[in-house]
Amino acid sequence: MPAPPTEEQTRRDGEALLDAAEALFYEKGVRAVGMDEVRAASGLPLKRIYRLHPAKDDLVAAVLRRRDLRWRADLAAAVEAESEPRARLLAAFDWLGRWFAEPGYRGCAWINAFGELGPSSPAVLAEVRAHKTAFHAQLAAWSHAAGLTDPSPVQLLAEGAIVTAAIDADPTPAHRARATVEVLLDAAR
Repeated sequence: MPAPPTEEQTRRDGEALLDAAEALFYEKGVRAVGMDEVRAASGLPLKRIYRLHPAKDDLVAAVLRRRDLRWRADLAAAVEAESEPRARLLAAFDWLGRWFAEPGYRGCAWINAFGELGPSSPAVLAEVRAHKTAFHAQLAAWSHAAGLTDPSPVQLLAEGAIVTAAIDADPTPAHRARATVEVLLDAAR
């Protein structure tokens, strides 16, 4: 009988699993990827995978949760590199434009997961809502600091740009949304 995995091995296995699942789910979609494909990409046996995440929905939720932390931290770092509040808010759209131009951009992982699983997966729905709430809170904070009393147009512009860029395979919506935010900022002065 093999020795049980150490805490460090469990951590490494969990990261390898999340790395493989995230890449596959984002590239192909959640429903298109079977657990055998996740097994092959992660190098972990199915038994180990199901010990780490007892159901596919649990794995999807874990992927979204980890991606959210990294995604929002990257966005915040780009925005907070600017010192002036107006420049910070506009930097969010510059960052979105760079993201849209990355090879393999397939839109918002959370919108994609919601589109595939909808409310049929409470765990996934909770992660989608948590991400959108946190992202909108970031935009609201930057909007208020820049002098906008109502952040909802900025939030809608960001969400619309994310979806449109994926559909059109073109980063231009980020630039258009940025220009519209500039108009909103000028009007608020």
